[in-house]
Amino acid sequence: MQTPIMERVNAIPLLITLDIRCTEIGSDFCRMEVTVAEKHLNFYGGAHGGLLATLVDTVCFFAEPLLPAGRTLTTSQLTVNYLRPAALGDHLIAEAKILHLGRRTVHVDVTVRNQHDALVVHGTGSLLEVSPA
Repeated sequence: MQTPIMERVNAIPLLITLDIRCTEIGSDFCRMEVTVAEKHLNFYGGAHGGLLATLVDTVCFFAEPLLPAGRTLTTSQLTVNYLRPAALGDHLIAEAKILHLGRRTVHVDVTVRNQHDALVVHGTGSLLEVSPA
């Protein structure tokens, strides 16, 4: 069953376009999933790095301590290490775990694994709380 927060996350237009779904929100983590489709492929027939980077960036924002969105956060740094290719039909599971939750900064570790539990991407994200304009 989806929570109201997960429903709001899953209603983000970019995630709908890319078929990325939030599947679990926990006390210090978030999990999102996507199955690589033809629209996700690069020129060479593998999953486009932009899909994987978007997955890493997006999953960073939705662990329970960051919700509801009373804080305005932005990505200040994103590292994406591509470890193995993802192919058409691969089911990818991204999990972000908060490493540090400060007053104005959040540091997150992200793994993306395929349906065989093989590590496809490792990433880190730093989020910064920004003041409303």
